[in-house]
Amino acid sequence: MTQLLTIGKALNLGLRRAMEDDAKVVLMGEDIGRLGGVFRITDGLQKDFGEDRVVDTPLAEAGILGTAVGLAMRGYRPVCEIQFDGFVFPAYNQIVTQVAKIHARSRGRLAMPIVIRIPFGGGIGAVEHHSESPEAYFAHTPGLKVVAVSNPVDAYWGIQQAIAHPDPVVFLEPKRRYWDKGEVDTDATPDPLLAARVVRAGDDVTVLAYGPMVKTALQAAEAAAEEGRSLEVVDLRAISPLDLDPVVESVRRTGRCVVVHEAPVTLGLGAEIAARITESCFHSLEAPVLRVGGYDTPYPPSKLEEEYLPDLDRVLDAVDRAMEF
Repeated sequence: MTQLLTIGKALNLGLRRAMEDDAKVVLMGEDIGRLGGVFRITDGLQKDFGEDRVVDTPLAEAGILGTAVGLAMRGYRPVCEIQFDGFVFPAYNQIVTQVAKIHARSRGRLAMPIVIRIPFGGGIGAVEHHSESPEAYFAHTPGLKVVAVSNPVDAYWGIQQAIAHPDPVVFLEPKRRYWDKGEVDTDATPDPLLAARVVRAGDDVTVLAYGPMVKTALQAAEAAAEEGRSLEVVDLRAISPLDLDPVVESVRRTGRCVVVHEAPVTLGLGAEIAARITESCFHSLEAPVLRVGGYDTPYPPSKLEEEYLPDLDRVLDAVDRAMEF
């Protein structure tokens, strides 16, 4: 059955289906029960599945993840909601020293099938600590899978695949895109969770993005087409591990690449991606791999965030620079 869904509603339905399919799936987080979460992603789930499976936790992110570790050891599949990206740091110790390492530490005897849902990125006019892009911290940590969805189809299927995955998954949700709509076939066969996807074919420049920047990259491609340039847009979808096969195929054909993300450019995901592309496509590159991202400053007050966030013009400027070589 095909439905027109927002990303937020697709996540809600995906969580519901996962809970129906597996009684061991337990949701945990601040205000996710009676309120349904600040973005209403878990709306109605506590009413239908009960307070034992949709748990309103104290405001204690370290406690949420520590409890999830114990539940996972006993065979449950906890899904932890971090209310906003900037709130994840109190739980960082649990995530990188316990969640990411227990499977290896126990020589495979203990699994950690934990999903950590994090609304990430800016663009909603929020106050401090509500618009961060912390993905590089987690992508740098062995033992974690890191996924960033950009559309309702991946939201619906991706959350179910993450919950079913045997390893811990940091599941990044682009909060300013929660209300973007798309057609979702709830009976389809989904793409693999950790696979990149070409979302617009092109010949001149490869543009790589994930999460909220995929829409920006597609808008840039549309604008470039009006000027006679053909941009190929690749949605990375998973940022740890990176699926670079479609990327390498694309860059070897176009000879140019621009990587876009909201996080600061310095030591961001774009740096790793650029290095890997250079290693694999050196003899095909007509220009250096260029990066577009946030500035090396703390995320600014909401009145300035439009100046901070990468937009269509900054992407097109990088495309212009790549074409000059």
